[in-house]
Amino acid sequence: MFEITRYTADRKTAWDNFVARSKQGTFLFCRDYMDYHSDRFHDHSLMVWNDNALVAVLPANQEADVLWSHQGLTYGGLLTLDKTKTAEVCDIFRHINNYLRAQGFHRVLYKPIPWIYHRLPAEEDLYAVFNVCRARLTVRSIASVIRSSNSLKWSRIRSWGADKAHTHGIEVKLGDADYAPFWKVLTENLKTTHHVAPVHTLEEMQRLHAAFPDNIKLYTARLGNEVLGGVLLYVTPRVVHAQYISASPEGKRKHALDAIFRTILTQDYRHCPYFDFGTSNEQRGQVLNEGLVYQKEGFGGRGVCYDWYEWEL
Repeated sequence: MFEITRYTADRKTAWDNFVARSKQGTFLFCRDYMDYHSDRFHDHSLMVWNDNALVAVLPANQEADVLWSHQGLTYGGLLTLDKTKTAEVCDIFRHINNYLRAQGFHRVLYKPIPWIYHRLPAEEDLYAVFNVCRARLTVRSIASVIRSSNSLKWSRIRSWGADKAHTHGIEVKLGDADYAPFWKVLTENLKTTHHVAPVHTLEEMQRLHAAFPDNIKLYTARLGNEVLGGVLLYVTPRVVHAQYISASPEGKRKHALDAIFRTILTQDYRHCPYFDFGTSNEQRGQVLNEGLVYQKEGFGGRGVCYDWYEWEL
């Protein structure tokens, strides 16, 4: 018999230990990461118990009568153990739905973890939300992903760009001191191009990097002392994900990003199973940014979907 409880801070160690043991967890689900934006999202994460043993966790937040998994993360979803089987996951979702009804929730928005992050096959939740919850697919975005064991040849323009950056004297650097100048480039680029700001503030990202130095890495392209562009990586056991990619107008002219990706993809992370450039969509997947996806596909990226599911309680 499963018991559902809400996460509380005194269970931080139990939560983090479970994330580390789960077959699909990443550092994004550690409480030191999840709680950095606790002022913006009302946490309502769930812990699933069976005979006093923790068997699953669901990172989540509450917005009125809606449970999100998770609104402030790239992906959410139920985390389970190697031994957890399909029938158990279906039963877990029945108990979660009963708990949520009792708490006054009326709707769930569920963002499953893309399969490339799974240490073992772990799509039992997708079956359960279809079979038990009668969920409907509401958002589908497409990311561009490279599988290192079968990587494709770069397009001519991407290879030419990396060579051109070298002739301009651009130097690619991995370092902690470049967050502020890169954030300036990123902020100005997003404001000019999309009229938005980065999801994270500079201070938030610096704190997250200090908490997860092995998982958050910043590569910049420099010309002398000037940062022309950068790529901020989230490094997980199976996937290296480009969380932020940005270049200044001069960096774009001098192909700074091509130089950075040559270092990342052909040298430093060539043995990681997957490289994820992230999605290239707007308006919840309804609009494809063809220029952006063209750039990512030029490095050999091909499609992996990031989906959202929704159901009424």
